[in-house]
Amino acid sequence: MNRARNMLGLCARAGRLVSGEKACIQAIRSGGVRAVVLDAAAAKNAVKSVTDACRSHSVPLVIAPEGALGDAIGKPGRMVAAVTDPGMAEQILKGEFTPG
Repeated sequence: MNRARNMLGLCARAGRLVSGEKACIQAIRSGGVRAVVLDAAAAKNAVKSVTDACRSHSVPLVIAPEGALGDAIGKPGRMVAAVTDPGMAEQILKGEFTPG
């Protein structure tokens, strides 16, 4: 079972997820984010801006395999997602992503 992927889908359905680079960075800066998931296929500029925001605000960052993030949240092509629920974020950080 792929706990991280399943939990991301649950977060999206529960409304506890922010997706998209700009929206995630804004949420990180506002302080409500518990974990960030970044797709391995994200552009270099997106990786740098999200990584810098996470580092400066002490938010854990998880790298997902290519395409896994968009598939998990039902929005293919999304490269960044921020989890706002503490319990769900903890489960995502404990879980592992597997391709497919």
